[in-house]
Amino acid sequence: MSKYDRYLDQYDDYADLYDPTANDRQARRKRKNDPNHTPKKTDDEILEEIADPMGLEGGFDITYQPSKHEAGWLLESIGAFFNLDYITDVLAQVKGGKEASVYRCAAHPSTGYDLLAVKVYRPRMFRNLRNDKMYREGRSMLGADGKELKPHESRVMRAVDKKSNYGALLQHTSWLMHEFVTMDTLHDLGAAVPKPIASSENAILMTYHGDAAMAAPTLNSINLPEGEAAPLLDSVLHNIELMLANGVVHGDLSAYNILYWAGAITLIDFPQVVDAANNEYAYQIFQRDVTRVCEYFAEQGAARNPQQIVDRLWHKYIGEDPIGQLADASRFVDAEDD
Repeated sequence: MSKYDRYLDQYDDYADLYDPTANDRQARRKRKNDPNHTPKKTDDEILEEIADPMGLEGGFDITYQPSKHEAGWLLESIGAFFNLDYITDVLAQVKGGKEASVYRCAAHPSTGYDLLAVKVYRPRMFRNLRNDKMYREGRSMLGADGKELKPHESRVMRAVDKKSNYGALLQHTSWLMHEFVTMDTLHDLGAAVPKPIASSENAILMTYHGDAAMAAPTLNSINLPEGEAAPLLDSVLHNIELMLANGVVHGDLSAYNILYWAGAITLIDFPQVVDAANNEYAYQIFQRDVTRVCEYFAEQGAARNPQQIVDRLWHKYIGEDPIGQLADASRFVDAEDD
């Protein structure tokens, strides 16, 4: 296990101490006697080991003050962006979560930006992502360079099939790079998505939406000003259509991952992006995305018929009969419940 992996696992272990949803049965299993067991470190020992090697003493001097257990995980994940002169400071955390945290950063002048955002993933976002097979179907495995790993690379596929540590790392990298490549492609096509700047093993650096005091909020946290709901819904649907026209379904679209700033929207969070033509669940996932979006905007006073939108766009760009796919919708429900 690399130093990087050790920091991340130790961060997760420490964070789970404060997770009220932790599974008691799993905890009891961990306490079973093991002849090769190494005595568990105290909380203070874990904190010191995580924070010290990659903390401020390691050469980073940032405005944002991470908690002690967060420091090693954060700074190890974004160190490359400092070293390559993409960012000069981490100013604040703008979003925290069990899957990923987002930070507002001061951009290096050479980038042409004042501020950038860095999204740093918790590794369990990928290791424990529910129903990942449902989203991965039809997608290639991507390497750290964003290029497809060839199926004939037996070592790669064997590691994934056996769910080894190496296989888990490959899948982690592939999820992250699918998000990076998708955003890069969509941004070039004119979609309202952040422009990705660079990636590391566990983070994506991208354009920032908001200002120096406040990051753009997600739609679920606001009530839209009067008169804005209908044109913003049109904008979201335009982006949904642009994605589908290029064979892409967001996979988890809702008001929770659409930013609002200065009268405009930005779609975010693409690790679960679905191949529209080669995934048997694609129609149902697309249907769910459109329905969730329409439900939010209906509450804001802009009502549309989501099923009509779904069927019109699907027939236009994919061409398959959605009725045939709906006949097998129970498999989609079962997959969600796995």
